[in-house]
Amino acid sequence: MKHVLEIWGDFACYSRPELKVERWSYPCPTPSAGRGILESIYFKPQFYWQVERIELLCEPTYIALRRNEVGSVASASNVKSWMKRPDKVVPLMADDPANRQQRQTMALRNPRFRLTAQIIPRASYKKEQSAFDEQFVRRASQGKCWMQPSLGCREFVAFFRLVGEVAKEALPVDYSQDVGWMLYDVFDLRRTNTPDAKPFITIFRAKIDSGVLDVPPFDSDSVLKPDGAADAKKKDA
Repeated sequence: MKHVLEIWGDFACYSRPELKVERWSYPCPTPSAGRGILESIYFKPQFYWQVERIELLCEPTYIALRRNEVGSVASASNVKSWMKRPDKVVPLMADDPANRQQRQTMALRNPRFRLTAQIIPRASYKKEQSAFDEQFVRRASQGKCWMQPSLGCREFVAFFRLVGEVAKEALPVDYSQDVGWMLYDVFDLRRTNTPDAKPFITIFRAKIDSGVLDVPPFDSDSVLKPDGAADAKKKDA
């Protein structure tokens, strides 16, 4: 069963990896960003989301933003110690001159997209396909999510609605672009990823044609995987 979700917000930023220091957004979400939005509504380790189609409902327009960011991250060991001793918490402050970094961001302004995706159950859970689909429809139609979805950056809040009949919806904008190499995902979708899972970077050649980006299946040869991974026989964890 294919699920269609319309998403929008005030700003979005899907940073191109080659321009990460001074962030410049892709004109549309990456497949992993779309997966993240869907997972924020409904997620179980028994399946993974396969994004199949990304439609642009408005032409990309950019806005330059300069933000203060912290130059370091809190370590897991520090966080665990702070949980035991809250009085010892040392916050990372973006306005601290010693830890502040000003970054330029070219973000999308007033973006609106439409995602088409389906749930792919793992090998031993294929009989539960209909139950997974029904639960997602029930949650998405009521606007439920276990975590507020975002548009690339956590501060860029995403709003969503479940689309019924696509034929009655607005057509994609007349916009075409050869995006070039785009990040597909950072995890191996064929496996159940745990918090300690190693990164598994995949990319594909993205081309927007008349406002539509068709996303190849993860197992497709069009998705370039780390050396030797394309032919490896992996079992679900």
